[in-house]
Amino acid sequence: MSSARDQASPTSAQAPEPDLGRAYDARLMRRLWDYIRPYRRDFWLATACLPATSAFSLTQPYILKLTIDRFISTKQAAGLGWMGLLFGAAVVGEILFLYLQYYLTMLVAQKSLADMRVEIFAHVQKLDARFFDKNPVGRLVTRMTTDVDVINEMFAAGAMTILMDVATLLGIVGIMLAIDWHLALVSLALLPVMLLAINFFRTRARISYRLIRERIARINAYLQEAISGMTIIQLFAREAQAFREFEEYNDAHRQANHWSNIYEAALFSLVEGISSISFALIVWYGGRRILGGALAFGTLVAFIEYVQKFFVPIRDFSSKYAVMQSAMSAAERVFQLLDTPPAITSPEHPRVPEPKRGRIEFDHVWFAYKGEDFILQDVSFVVEPAEKVAIVGATGAGKTTIIKLLNRFYDVQRGRVLVDGVDVREWDLNALRRHIGAVSQDVFLFSGTIAENIRLDRTDVSADTVRHAATTVNAHRFIERLPEAYDDRLRERGSNLSTGQRQLLAFARALAYDPTILVLDEATSSIDTETEILIQDALAKLMANRTSVIIAHRLSTIENADRIIVMHHGQVRESGTHRELLAMGGLYARLHTLQTRGALAEMPHAEQSPVSTADARKA
Repeated sequence: MSSARDQASPTSAQAPEPDLGRAYDARLMRRLWDYIRPYRRDFWLATACLPATSAFSLTQPYILKLTIDRFISTKQAAGLGWMGLLFGAAVVGEILFLYLQYYLTMLVAQKSLADMRVEIFAHVQKLDARFFDKNPVGRLVTRMTTDVDVINEMFAAGAMTILMDVATLLGIVGIMLAIDWHLALVSLALLPVMLLAINFFRTRARISYRLIRERIARINAYLQEAISGMTIIQLFAREAQAFREFEEYNDAHRQANHWSNIYEAALFSLVEGISSISFALIVWYGGRRILGGALAFGTLVAFIEYVQKFFVPIRDFSSKYAVMQSAMSAAERVFQLLDTPPAITSPEHPRVPEPKRGRIEFDHVWFAYKGEDFILQDVSFVVEPAEKVAIVGATGAGKTTIIKLLNRFYDVQRGRVLVDGVDVREWDLNALRRHIGAVSQDVFLFSGTIAENIRLDRTDVSADTVRHAATTVNAHRFIERLPEAYDDRLRERGSNLSTGQRQLLAFARALAYDPTILVLDEATSSIDTETEILIQDALAKLMANRTSVIIAHRLSTIENADRIIVMHHGQVRESGTHRELLAMGGLYARLHTLQTRGALAEMPHAEQSPVSTADARKA
C-alpha cells in the first residue's frame, strides 16, 4: 500500500503527518459537540425524531401479523380497511419524522461546520512564520475544506444515528423474543459470527481511513506547489517529471482507497450473505412449525419483516462506519491544527510607547532558524527617528532576517530588538505591525479592485486618501488608463499588471497605511530603468519624515542613504555613509567596484568605454 515515493525522503509536499491515536475517540465527539451546542435546540429536535421514526417502523410488521392472523386467516374482511389505514399511518409517520430528522440534522451540521471553518481560519491567521515554514499550504487548505467536508458527510450519511440504530436493533430483538423466542433464536443464530466479522474489518479498515486523509493532503500540497510554479515547470520543460511525481502521489491515494473499498465490500457482502441465510433459516424452521400447527402464518411474515429491518441498519453500518472512521480521522487532524499554539503572541499586558517616534535598536541579537545554526551573530545597531539606513551584503548575509525580526515574525534567541525603546516582544503585535510598513520585492496583491488592494479593507482609508497615495507614488497615471480605473479588478496575485505597476501599488498601499517606520526589502531589484525613475521619486516622497530601512542589492539605489550598514556572514562589518565606506576600501568598496564593472559591461560597446574602474569608483 505504499509507493516508491513514499519510501523516499519526505519533501514539504509529502512530509508524513503524525499518528494521532485511536480512530474513534469520545474526546473528539465532545469537541465536536462544542460546535453543535449553539444549535442544540434543533439538534435535540432531530434526536427526538429518531425514536418516533423507529417506533413507526417497528409497528408495521406487527400490524401485518395482526392483519394476517386475525382477519385474513379467519376471513373477516370487515377489519381489513382499518388495518390498511393503520399500516398507512405508520408508513406516513415514519416518512414524516425521517424527513424532519434529516433536515434538522443537516441544518445543524451546516451551521456548526461553517463556524468550525471560521475558527480554523482565524487560528491559522495567528500562527507564526515557523509553522508555515514546516506546513505546506495545500495541507492547510485540506484541513479547512476537505477535512471539514468529511465531517459533514458524517451527518449526511446518518452516522450520528448509530446509537439509535443500536436501540432499534435491541427493540427488534425484544419484540421477536416476546412473540416467539424459539424462532427468534433461530433467526439470530448467525449474529455472533457477524459481530466478530464486523470487529475484524473495523480494526483492519482503521489504517486505510488514516492513509486516505494523509494522502489526499499530500496531493493537495503538491498541486498547490506545482500549479503556483507552473511557469517554471514549463520554462525548464519539467512537465514529464512533474507528471510522474503527481502520478505517484495519486497512485498512493488510489491504493489507500482500494484497500478501504476491499474492507467495506467484504463487510457488506458478509452482511448480505448472513441476511440471506437467516431468511432461509426462518422459512425452514418457521415453515415446519406452521405445518405442525405450532406457529401462525402471520408470525412467520412478521419475523421475515423484522429480520429484514434488522439487517438494514447492519447493512448500512459498513458505510456509516466508513464515514465515521474517516470523519474521526479528519476531526483529529482539524483539532491538531486548532491545538497548535502560536509561538508569537501579544503579551498579556503589552507596552505601547507614546509618542511613536520610529527609533529602532538591535541589541546584541543572535538568531537561528534552526538549532544553533545562527544566521545573525551578535548584531547591534541603532536607527534614529526619521533616519534613512540601508543594509547591504551578499546573499545569505542576514539582511531579510533583520526585517523579519523587526516585524516579530520570529523571536530572537539572544539579545533584544527594540522599537521606540520597547522590546518588540512586549508590544501588542497588531500595534507593532501597524507601526511598521513593509514593501518587498515579491509584491502580493489580492483578487479584487485596485482600490481594495491599496486600502486593504481599512475603513479609515477614504477614496480620496487612496487616490492621493497613488498620485504621490506615481501610480495614478497607469491606474487611470485601466478600463475601470480604481475599480478595475485584479487577477490572482495581480498577474494582469506589470512588475513595475505592482511595485507602485505596493508603495501606494504603504503610503495609505501611513506607518512611522518604512521597510523596503529589495523593492527595486526587479524594475526596469524607466520605471525605476518613477519609483525613486516615489521612494523619496514615501520616506520623507519616516524612519526608513532599505534592503538592496543594487548599491546605486541607496547611495543617498543617511547611513549604510554592511552585513557579512550574519555580522555587521561596516557602517557609514556612501563616501565614507568607499574611502575605507573594505567590503562595501569591493561590492561597489564589482557592481560598477558589471554595469559597464552591460552597456553597448562597453569594451570601448574610456571609463576606468578608478574613475567609476570616484563617480
